[in-house]
Amino acid sequence: MTEENKSASAEINRDSIIEGYVEYVLENGKEPVSLYKFAKSLHLKEEELYAFFTSFEAIKAAVWELIFDRTVQELQNQEVYPNYSAREKLLGFYFTWIEHLKKKRSYLISLYQHSQGWKAPYPQEIKVFKEKFKSFVGDIVLEGKETEEIANRPYISEKYDEALWLQVMFLFQFWLKDTSQGFEKTDAAIEKSVNLAFDLMGKSAVDSFLDFAKFLYQSKPS
Repeated sequence: MTEENKSASAEINRDSIIEGYVEYVLENGKEPVSLYKFAKSLHLKEEELYAFFTSFEAIKAAVWELIFDRTVQELQNQEVYPNYSAREKLLGFYFTWIEHLKKKRSYLISLYQHSQGWKAPYPQEIKVFKEKFKSFVGDIVLEGKETEEIANRPYISEKYDEALWLQVMFLFQFWLKDTSQGFEKTDAAIEKSVNLAFDLMGKSAVDSFLDFAKFLYQSKPS
């Protein structure tokens, strides 16, 4: 490898390739026709690109992952975050996540504006984001159960993370189509959907009735 190639290789990193891909989509309104042409646009050899990504799906997945990681990092850097309730932590995630999505809005619209509401199977590129999100909200749900902010219902509570996954996908689709000033409708959708989710996951009158009925049954004279 020549000194010139070594210098070029030293400047290559995962984030610069991700940003290069986003910029390409923004400037051309579509993704590159081949990895070869994309590598050439970055002044890279094709084999140099393969050291980081071997498909456009992998790059698109990395965009989703990067947005998620930066969202969580920002939340965890806040001193008050550990003291939040489970509801507040989910609200904090969504509001912060939307702020990071805004930085890539034109890119996301270019790729996903024509999607008519995602249903399983989801696009392959959001698989890692889904795994990370479900792990993140799984911890929030567990904390909510410990504080009794979330009811521990056999079988049902095991699916809470999947329900919240559907919620985050709904909010993404809502935000993509939101044309309100400052995305104020998205802010309202976040608050209302999170409040509804915690009302449903929380202990309800039905739960109280069943608990009382169980108590009466177990306490009846033998």
